[in-house]
Amino acid sequence: MTQRVHSSYTFWLVLGLSLLLISACSSATPPSATPAASASTAAAAPTIAAAPTSAPPSQAKPTPVLGAPKALRSDIQIRKIIETGGGIVRMKRDPSTNTIYYMTNKADIYQLIIKPGNASGKDKPYTLAKIGGNPDLIASGMAFAPDGTLYVMGNVNADNTATAYVYKGKLDASGKRVWTTLVSTAPYQKSNTQFDHAFNGIVISPDGKYLYMNSGSRSDHGEVENAKGAFPDVREVPLTSAIFRVPTDTDNQVLPNDEAELKSKGYMFADGTRNTYDLAFGPNGDLFGADNSPDADYPDELNWLQEGHHYGFPWRFSTMDNAVRSPDYDPAKDKLLQPDFFAVKNHLYIKEPNFPAPPAGVTFTDPIANVGPDADVMRDADGKGVDASDLGKSIASFTAHRSELGLVFDTAGELGGDLKGDGLIVSWGAAAGTLGDEGRDLLHLKLTKTGDTYQATMTQLVVGFDHPIDAALVGKNLYVLDWGGKGTIWEVTLP
Repeated sequence: MTQRVHSSYTFWLVLGLSLLLISACSSATPPSATPAASASTAAAAPTIAAAPTSAPPSQAKPTPVLGAPKALRSDIQIRKIIETGGGIVRMKRDPSTNTIYYMTNKADIYQLIIKPGNASGKDKPYTLAKIGGNPDLIASGMAFAPDGTLYVMGNVNADNTATAYVYKGKLDASGKRVWTTLVSTAPYQKSNTQFDHAFNGIVISPDGKYLYMNSGSRSDHGEVENAKGAFPDVREVPLTSAIFRVPTDTDNQVLPNDEAELKSKGYMFADGTRNTYDLAFGPNGDLFGADNSPDADYPDELNWLQEGHHYGFPWRFSTMDNAVRSPDYDPAKDKLLQPDFFAVKNHLYIKEPNFPAPPAGVTFTDPIANVGPDADVMRDADGKGVDASDLGKSIASFTAHRSELGLVFDTAGELGGDLKGDGLIVSWGAAAGTLGDEGRDLLHLKLTKTGDTYQATMTQLVVGFDHPIDAALVGKNLYVLDWGGKGTIWEVTLP
């Protein structure tokens, strides 16, 4: 990645989602190579007037009861489909058949059989053994190509290193999947902390020619994580905190842990993302991703991911410099720090006068501005949580720590009214904090192109999920996978 900042299986099964999600919630960001004298307060993005909508009147907003989702509009209905038993990490639609599949972190893959009333069920067509994957694989990503080819991603952990794999299951003439290894990575340095976000989100391009994959950071905010002395002075490495792209027509590719090689071979797509756990293409073919912020109250991000762009990690979060880079930084005065977050409790936020300089000649790309009315709580100069749109301001892009997942778009234009052609995203929910916007909801994302970027109007549609982790859209029905409780899959019928 552009000028990198220095370059037991059972444990992972128990803590996998903590490492990928809960550890901290968002990052990746924008311009400015020099830290401000103080970045301890949340600076709002430029004021933008909220876009009008033509939605039907909202119902009275209920107090969320986790695991009992409630619609906030009269034209939205919700029903329980099945309980999975929990431990499900992905749920995706096969566009060639309009069927839904979901996957455990052991790569057991189930087909969701949707029937009226309470008659829905499941079938298990694929297992790790059938895929032929590494037996120690921790599955983390799943995607379908337009022709129905199925891709499964996962990570294999050694003591101090990790290796990622993507397996491709292509249908033969008889309808049976033939599995091959599309790509793997060279082993790369873990931090052996909860900030090892690993490789996780994948998506296939609309033409089926490329697979895009996210690799999360190995640190909270770019601090040194030496894996108990195994890797002195290492912060991020070439195979972390970036979006990679590989062609789907060539098997057994290997991503090297070398920045120059990744670029020369065309594998590096975008740099400076912290943990873009979900990726999705919009109706116009633009690629978007939601990025989770660190253990300080910097906003989570929604980024328009473009080839060759750098989104700022670890030098910038949202539209603010990483405060630890400031020569005047004092964590005791940093109003973005809350004591119940891991990195704060463990004193990882310290003044770093030797923090590596940003990449020479690189302009960071700003996240998409959220003009409200929802998911837009920020810290003001006094450290108080305030609603940005109530003040006529925007943030880039979501309330900190909501951890947005399950991004989908109505690419077929089958939704009606104000939702037609727009985006939808769920929120895993804040692991801690006092901002008062904990997520665990469904948001409507209306993106508007403004010059060379987008702005978003974000509106709550449903509240009360229990750690929703993924979503899949089939026609007017959005299927939402709850990770919490008994792992319920909900059907949200939209207008």
